[in-house]
Amino acid sequence: MQTMTTYSFKDKKALVRVDLNVPQDANGNVTDDSRARAVVPTVKKILKDGGSAILMSHLGRPKGKVNPTMSLKPIAEHLAGLLGVPVQFATDCVGPDAKAKAAALKPGEVLLLENLRFHPEEEAGDEGFAKSLAALGDVYVNDAFGTAHRAHASTTIVAKFFPKDKLFGSLMQAEIDSVGKVLESPQRPMTAIVGGSKVSSKIDVLENLIGKCDELIIGGGMANTFVKAMGGQTGSSLVEDDLLEQARTIIAKSEAKGVKLHLPTDAVVADAFAENANTDQCAADAVPDGWMALDIGPDSIKAFSEAVLRSKTLLWNGPMGVFELKPFQQGTIAIAKALAEATEKGAFSLVGGGDSVAAVNQFGLSDKISYVSTGGGAMLEYLEGKVLPGIAAIREA
Repeated sequence: MQTMTTYSFKDKKALVRVDLNVPQDANGNVTDDSRARAVVPTVKKILKDGGSAILMSHLGRPKGKVNPTMSLKPIAEHLAGLLGVPVQFATDCVGPDAKAKAAALKPGEVLLLENLRFHPEEEAGDEGFAKSLAALGDVYVNDAFGTAHRAHASTTIVAKFFPKDKLFGSLMQAEIDSVGKVLESPQRPMTAIVGGSKVSSKIDVLENLIGKCDELIIGGGMANTFVKAMGGQTGSSLVEDDLLEQARTIIAKSEAKGVKLHLPTDAVVADAFAENANTDQCAADAVPDGWMALDIGPDSIKAFSEAVLRSKTLLWNGPMGVFELKPFQQGTIAIAKALAEATEKGAFSLVGGGDSVAAVNQFGLSDKISYVSTGGGAMLEYLEGKVLPGIAAIREA
């Protein structure tokens, strides 16, 4: 299979699926350009080789209709600043303007196509639409890991029109390699830290990790369901009563496979879900009526941090508490710091999932983690052990 290092883009027009779904303010200014910056290495390699790049992306959810507030045009200007070269813009992703501008593109030049999702055929995975996109380039590069779990025209179907000339971009390859280091060939011991509010959104992740990790830490709101499943009192905490049996099954499976399972032993509790609520600390299995657990307590922080620091491979998906509210962010900060310290000592750490990524960015620790995933939903499905259509499409011979 071709890779970014083995493939020569000389005199080739590379059709590159990127993820420029970036947040903007009311004036169209990009407020967080991390996704746009992630595109740069792939584009620069194409241009350095003597090729040209035709970039395609979605922005927001226009539901198959043209919506000027979701145009990629302002992002073309921002991207030009990051790449250090002008970025031309096509007013559509298919049709006369896109065709003419793609045909006229010279080596060293970049063209950005208008929002793919202005066409309903994109999300429908329409083959005719994919063929029209494919006609614009000589080689297909998928560098949009964040959409790899969608079988859309530009992420999956388009690859079949490039049987020999298709490959992963630098970002996509890095995401795949990082998950491989954690799930397929981890240095032992391997510890997975799973948090967030609900067990229901992480059941498949937990099931997939049990056979792969040596220690499993469960925190966040989802831990309450496990505490209640073991007979604890959880007060007014968020609990998914319909998943108590499943929680007990996960506990039993962990024991059967020799995985050391860590659940909170103490909690920071509040009498309301608010920054100015009254707070207290108590045992995680003895939360009083009318109170709710909104963060892990000091004993849990100590035990979880010790588990992190004895690990050689670390995966973190989901915060330990309601870290958006100041009184309940200590658990998440402590885990982030422990991950940074373990990484400094030589461990490989992967942080994936929107909230954990937001946490390491918020606390200024992202550069102290081995790999911070931009994948969101795609990363979650990858951790569940699912085959992502955007990855399968490139790997298929």
